[in-house]
Formats: sequence, structure tokens, C-alpha cells
Amino acid sequence: MNIPGNILTLNIPGGATLRYLKTGDGPPLVLIHTIRTQLEYFRDAIPLLAGRYTVYAVDLPGHGYSSIDKKVAYDEPCLRKAIIAFIDTLDLRDVTLVGESIGGVLALTTAGTRPDRIKTVIASNPYDYDLRYGDGVRRGNFIANAIIGSFGIPLVGIISAHLENKLLLGLVLKGGFHASERLPDDLLSEFNRTGRRRGYRYVERSIFSGWRSWGEARRLYSDIQAPVTLIYGDDDWSRPHERQRTADGIPRVAVTTLECTGHFAFLERPQEITDIILQTLESRKSL
Repeated sequence: MNIPGNILTLNIPGGATLRYLKTGDGPPLVLIHTIRTQLEYFRDAIPLLAGRYTVYAVDLPGHGYSSIDKKVAYDEPCLRKAIIAFIDTLDLRDVTLVGESIGGVLALTTAGTRPDRIKTVIASNPYDYDLRYGDGVRRGNFIANAIIGSFGIPLVGIISAHLENKLLLGLVLKGGFHASERLPDDLLSEFNRTGRRRGYRYVERSIFSGWRSWGEARRLYSDIQAPVTLIYGDDDWSRPHERQRTADGIPRVAVTTLECTGHFAFLERPQEITDIILQTLESRKSL
């Protein structure tokens, strides 16, 4: 799956190795993907952004082809520390953080933790509202509710996770689309392929087991100094009062909504969301 740019690896403190793509020219822009995906998630957006920015798209720890450690709890603090280490190790400054789903939360919490490095934040469909194990994903459809719910059952969850295949993964992911036919089959095949790496099922269940950490992450939003744009699909898993709660917790925030769009906006509406990002960043240059 070709994306213009260089695929590189970076060893960060703590022993993890992160795979990332670097391309383009200009100020640094870091892309942080969703739950259960990887840097290829942004394959349509990257070429559109690389004309104005140096784009860094990173595989989160345990995801894609980054290293897997079955001794690690892959919750929000763990992944946030990795993103901060990625930025610090590469000595990136005046960074624009762009993320979707858990990537949106990580963009916000990273900005709250390291405000000296972050210039602006764009968080799409931030996943910060779970009330139970896998709550957001389980809102997608009946199949997602059944499959992800089973992951949280002791012993049963281990078996259920190992039974995941391309068909079942596709049915779960389609619960995050307004129009399910917008899920590319070749990208689904890639997600399924990386999901067969040794240890990946542990990572998948660990992410969901840390469900409380994603809601607790909201406490860091008040420390964000950079301007923030929240983007929501009108058919996102989040509910209106949850979106408002997130916006209310951020000091300098603007909110925009994409019509006829679900949770995976970068797959469903890549041109539209990229246009919003570029227009937002261009308008902030004059501030």
C-alpha cells in the first residue's frame, strides 16, 4: 500500500519502537490514528497535507507495525507518553497535532501535557465518553456490541478476540460509518493483516480494558494553551451532550460538524476534513 514518503522507525525511551511515515515540506504536522488502525488510515489525507506541511503519521504503540509488549497496559497515559516521546525525540517544535477517535484524545492530552511544543490541535471525533467496556464502538451496530462486548468477558474474551477475521472486523468498523460502503476493502485487508501479528490481540483487548482512562483524560483538556478545533461527524458515536462537555472543557475551542459522516471521518470524507484542516490552519497564520 503505497503512500508518498519515507517509512521510518524510531526507538523511544521505554524500549518501544514506533513506525512512522515522513513526507512533505513545511511546519511539522503529526497525524494520530484511531483505535484498531494504523498510519495508512490517513493515506488519502497525507498527500493533501504534505504540500504545506512536513507530515509525520505514526503507528501508535502496539498498532500497525510498531512494537508490541505484552507487559504493557495500552491505555491513554501509555499512548500519550509515546506520542510525547516521539515529538521530543525528533525535537519537533510548533507542532500541529491532528488526530481522530483515540487519536483525537491523544492530540488533546499531549497538548495539555506539553504545551511548549504544540502550536495548534485539530481533534476529530475524540473518543472520550465510554461508560463501559468498549462503549463507543459498541454503539455502532448490533454486531459491534456483541463482538466487542464479548472481548471484556474473562477467558471468553481471549477466544473471541482470536476469532476475529476480515469479515467480522469489517462488520464492526462499518458501525462507525454513515455510509458503510466507504470502507475501502484493500485498507480493511491491511488492518486484518496487521491484526494477525503475534501479540496484537492482547493489544486490542488492552486498549478496550483501559476504557476508563479515555474519559479520565478530559481532566487534561483545561491545560491546553494552543487553539483547538473539534470536528464531529453528525453520525459519530458520541452524543450531543458528550460533545458539548468536551468543548466546554477546552479553553480556546471552535467546533465544526461534518454532515452525513460517521466516526471514521478521514476514511469517509477525506477531502472535506482535509479542507477543514487546511482552512483552519491558514486562518490561524494571521492571528
